[in-house]
Amino acid sequence: MRMGFGRKAALVASVFTLTLGACTTAQGGTAPVASAPPAAPAQAKAKNVILFIGDGMGISTITAARIYAGQKLGKSGEEHVLPFETFENVALVKTYNTNAQTPDSAGTATAIHSGVKTKIGMLGMGPGAITGDCASGRGHELPLLGEEVKRRGLALGIVSTARITHATPASVYARSVDRNWEADIGIPEGQRGQMCRDIALQLVESDFDLALGGGRAAFFGADGSVQRMAADGDLPRDWAARTGGSYVRTAEELAAAPADRPVLGLFSPSHMTYMVDRKADTTEPTLTDLTASAIARLKSDPQGYYLMVEGGRIDHGHHAGQAGYALEEAVEFARAIQYAIDNTDPEETLIMVTADHSHVFTIAGYPRRGNDILGLVHPPEGGGEDGDSGDGPSLDSDGKPYTTLGYANGPGAVKGERGVPETGVMARQQSLVPMGSETHGGEDVALFAQGPGAERARGVIEQNRIYDIIRAAFGWE
Repeated sequence: MRMGFGRKAALVASVFTLTLGACTTAQGGTAPVASAPPAAPAQAKAKNVILFIGDGMGISTITAARIYAGQKLGKSGEEHVLPFETFENVALVKTYNTNAQTPDSAGTATAIHSGVKTKIGMLGMGPGAITGDCASGRGHELPLLGEEVKRRGLALGIVSTARITHATPASVYARSVDRNWEADIGIPEGQRGQMCRDIALQLVESDFDLALGGGRAAFFGADGSVQRMAADGDLPRDWAARTGGSYVRTAEELAAAPADRPVLGLFSPSHMTYMVDRKADTTEPTLTDLTASAIARLKSDPQGYYLMVEGGRIDHGHHAGQAGYALEEAVEFARAIQYAIDNTDPEETLIMVTADHSHVFTIAGYPRRGNDILGLVHPPEGGGEDGDSGDGPSLDSDGKPYTTLGYANGPGAVKGERGVPETGVMARQQSLVPMGSETHGGEDVALFAQGPGAERARGVIEQNRIYDIIRAAFGWE
């Protein structure tokens, strides 16, 4: 609509008045001089970025882990605070893949490390590629944060309690139209010879300063189970010959490895041992041990570093329907984060904590304050909302007790009449829908941030924005 002349004149006069109001007049009646606007404060840049990914650590897992960790310390649990819960900057992260409401770790981790959302099961490849079709990936390769880190002269570290070729750690350095192509023997015969390299080979051919995790079998022709097509295949040997780095298999060897050379640590044939199942004489380092070694080695780089640390077995405990396993892994994950907080400078290191996705994991019933998080529900004094006020455990409509923690689906599904559930750290929680493996959940996950650039972790964001936050913190915008 055209503005009337009277309104337009009034607007011009108003603007002129505001302009004069923003000016100062020098003594002696000289012409007014506009005041310079205050300079915007320069945003601090991060020298280092550490990203902690709790695989499968959804909001319900954080809540249960908080209570569990507190109860292990003799508290009621609910009032306990996990280390990253003190961070002032928090966002909710939307995790969907381009073709899936509920995502997997490959698509989500690719979003984090490439800045582009993609299909479920894809690593470092855009959604235009076809899952499992090697040739279709050409032209759809995505940028990888790990490659940019090294290209810009920073140190790069990758740590996981899962196989180092598993989806989340692989997203730092690998591109594959199928996350399951961890070793060359896993590539279908019809897809071989089309220039697609398996993920283990991509790791040893990439440029990194430190890669620590499980998954040794994928690197050898014979190491308990044959994973490489060449019987004499020995990728760590080839990598060490190329880089002068150290290949280690135990915590003791890791401690003894030269600090001024790259290190590749493969501490188990497959995923590393659950915290619940660790023996006193184990040779495997803990996630905190791995994090400590990574920080000690990477901090000597004068240009700074990027370190990704994955608590990979939180996810596996949930898939098995065993919440105690997942929560023990989450407590160790929190311990590693506390180590990083205590041993880095918050003025130069951005620490972020997030999850790639959630799980169908529930905290239900009306348990009293301080109720054993891995136990049966006992009602509050005076009764819960359902009116249950007995001295014993709460009962369902069939007269059976039930646990606080459970799953919407999974291997603990009830068949026929529901029995009394197992309790304790090794229990398998009951679930609703029978499935061989419990599934991921599709709800948002949390992102916690502290340090230079942390203020960008606010609101509800797409998962690929984490990539932008990291790059902006380094000053690469």
